[in-house]
Amino acid sequence: MNVDDVTSWAQANKAISISILLLLGGGFYLLMYEPDYDSCEEGKNCLTIAYQVQEDYQVWDSNPQHLADKMSILMGDDWDVEIYPVSDSGPLIEAIDKGNADIGFVDGAAAWLAWEVYDLDVLAAETKSDGRTYYNAAAWVRADSDMAAAYLDDDPDTDPFALMEGKRSCHTGWLKSAGMLIPMGYLIGNGYAEVKGDDPTHIDSLEATVHGFFSEDSSIPRGSTPYSSYKGAMRCMMDGTGDIALVKDTVYDTYCTGDDAYEWCLDRDEVVMLEPFGQAPSHPALYNPDNMDADTIVAVQNALAALNDDSEGSEILWDLLYTNDMVPTNAENHLGTYGAAVSNVPGIQAYFG
Repeated sequence: MNVDDVTSWAQANKAISISILLLLGGGFYLLMYEPDYDSCEEGKNCLTIAYQVQEDYQVWDSNPQHLADKMSILMGDDWDVEIYPVSDSGPLIEAIDKGNADIGFVDGAAAWLAWEVYDLDVLAAETKSDGRTYYNAAAWVRADSDMAAAYLDDDPDTDPFALMEGKRSCHTGWLKSAGMLIPMGYLIGNGYAEVKGDDPTHIDSLEATVHGFFSEDSSIPRGSTPYSSYKGAMRCMMDGTGDIALVKDTVYDTYCTGDDAYEWCLDRDEVVMLEPFGQAPSHPALYNPDNMDADTIVAVQNALAALNDDSEGSEILWDLLYTNDMVPTNAENHLGTYGAAVSNVPGIQAYFG
């Protein structure tokens, strides 16, 4: 399966899937909840931000109107910014595609779908705590394993990814980017793993594919368990339940360093991170290139980048966008690696659809 297959399927089902999303996710919700956001002032240039709202904004910090007000100031006297409330990423993408909103913030998976199917683009992306706009999806293994030895010895005749076959894998959860989609997409796309299952066009075949390459005893948590999430997958590998933790590159420092390190953590020299499978993008700001000219794109990018120039903007960045900074970028640079990996996953169209 390649990107063209995913795109063709998604385009054929675009009208149906978005109609369902609007009826079940956005339309019904907006009928029930009509926030009183101000419209743009007459005579001013208008920027409309699609934002996933909550039913109650009693707490000042979480009200997206503060983002709109700050953006209005940063963009100058000729601009007014308003909020277009939506309930989920489906209605948000539709709003930008149809011109009801100019920009919106979504996760990496939704952004990739919007880029591939709707030809939307990215103009900025949030940064992680280390300043990157992505994190690496990677496998962590114990230092005394054959996979670690093959990786550290840099022996061209011994491939650590090939040695994963039959091992017990610890995933962060079902259909998680770093814990499943990116590593499985990499392993399938590079010929290590073979697609299994009765129907390779359905997302459920991914579970059979995981168990067909890794061990039947691999951990694929669904819901909250002691072995779910980044922490759980690392614990799964470190306590011997599994052999490989499929997580992100920064996970050891998060859970196994300092006074807050968990008791099940191994020492740093007892574990090895293998070469990353690929990059998972941070949350970007989407826009429709058909509806926004170059000068407006630059003005929006500059305003988003300037949010962290003062304490008020920094608080808004953290409270509303959950980041310390937004930096200019585009879809090709921000989403390309992710798409190249996940497009190989069997049944991915069902997941993204």
